[in-house]
Amino acid sequence: MSDPFEADHIEAREAARIFQAMEHAADPTTLELLFTVARTHYGWQDRDVSEETLHALYDIAKMGPTSMNQQPMRVLFIRSDDAKDRLEPWLMEANRPKMRTAPVTAIIAYDLNFWEELPKLFPPNPNAQDIFRNNSTAAQVNAFRNGTLQGAYFMLAARAVGLDVGAMSGFDNKKVDEEFFHGTSLKSNFLVNLGYADTSKIFRRLPRFDYADVCQTL
Repeated sequence: MSDPFEADHIEAREAARIFQAMEHAADPTTLELLFTVARTHYGWQDRDVSEETLHALYDIAKMGPTSMNQQPMRVLFIRSDDAKDRLEPWLMEANRPKMRTAPVTAIIAYDLNFWEELPKLFPPNPNAQDIFRNNSTAAQVNAFRNGTLQGAYFMLAARAVGLDVGAMSGFDNKKVDEEFFHGTSLKSNFLVNLGYADTSKIFRRLPRFDYADVCQTL
């Protein structure tokens, strides 16, 4: 049986070959923007984040790889005062002003029923759903792992479109799920405050491990 996508595969392989041959590497400014100079932020300017920026952020983040193209991450953007009122009681006291002053707080969640979308997202294996349909443990592990990966891509994408980022745990996941995802297959993972930082609120950068501390080659 012929592959109806064979022409698409050939086109994708040629595009990848051409891109690889260019031998691109991130320039120093890009590395600073995404990793080496960028900071986690705790205070925010009174400056709005546009819907267009949030769309651009997601359109970058969605391209990060996940197992079997599962894409289990779901994002709920908390922007209105009413939504912030609903979220605030379930945050640790120290995290409440960080969320209240941020223009947008994203609840990074994952969908335990992500596998229902696999016929569309992973057509190479038409039976991919069967791996998870009656195996809630496998579904949970994959949803959490790949949803967390996507959450990391989300933060880097936010920096890439010019936003500052302040990720947070320090909240009651169960209560947040009851408040925002009751009756659904979604579970909260972590929060990401988004906006334009008040840099007077940060403190010194904390230490990182050196290569020799945590890496080895066998």
